[in-house]
Amino acid sequence: MTDLTDYAKNLLGRALCARLPALPSQVYLGLGTGGSDPTGLTGEPTGTGYARQRVTFTGTGAQQNTDAIRFTFTAAAGTLTHVGLFDAASGGNPLTWSPLASAAAVSGAGTVTINAAGLMLTPN
Repeated sequence: MTDLTDYAKNLLGRALCARLPALPSQVYLGLGTGGSDPTGLTGEPTGTGYARQRVTFTGTGAQQNTDAIRFTFTAAAGTLTHVGLFDAASGGNPLTWSPLASAAAVSGAGTVTINAAGLMLTPN
């Protein structure tokens, strides 16, 4: 993930100048159907049992998720093609977004899993 949202770019700029608001203390990963710098992730599923998942990262430079990330669905959600990080489990502010390496087709109840170290945030 290298695409920062406009919100994250402004947040980092203020943080580098020792200005508020503070950086997030937790981040949550979401799945969706698209993304852009102004909006972050778009097309998050609704009414399917889906919820954003908290993510913990490790590393120096490039950051990787420490544990597997599991999204559970109770109903079909269509084809999900993107991931995005947020500073809240729901609502909140978008931080970064990226296309998935391969789309996840959710045609009924089930789980979409991103393995440990399967999500990488790379500084550019």
